[in-house]
Amino acid sequence: MASKSVNKVILLGNLGRDAETKFTPSGVARTTFSIATTRRYKDSQTGEWKDETDWHNIVLWRSENVANYLTKGKQVYIEGRLQSRSYDDKDGNKKYITEVVADELILLGGRGGEAAPEMSSGMGQGGSVVSMPRSAMGGGGSRATSTPSAEPQFNDVVSDDDVPF
Repeated sequence: MASKSVNKVILLGNLGRDAETKFTPSGVARTTFSIATTRRYKDSQTGEWKDETDWHNIVLWRSENVANYLTKGKQVYIEGRLQSRSYDDKDGNKKYITEVVADELILLGGRGGEAAPEMSSGMGQGGSVVSMPRSAMGGGGSRATSTPSAEPQFNDVVSDDDVPF
């Protein structure tokens, strides 16, 4: 029987800094940023509620246009996999780093409860993010109709009435 394994990460958090895009010598875009996730728990000794924040380094390949939308404080949903690697620092010491290589990125919102004006789609293996300002999707208050089982089309107009919260 063949053994199976899973390397899947799902994170929902806020960006700790603006995303930075650099290019490899062959011209492939590599966007990096960090997100914070916080869990709240009740201290069993004192009975007080405490927050514990973890920071995650994210790497997004082949998505040079998305860095403009990934600014400090924005809320994002990330799906991807963990990857560990090592490198030698400037003093010749070997350093190890673990990061999340994102396969899917969804821009959710930002500071102050502002809604995200972008739409995003899954990236698959090779990966590319489709980010589009709401204004480029066609204005107006009416919504194009589609069958419930059909994939959303970019010409569908999303209004505030479509948001469930």
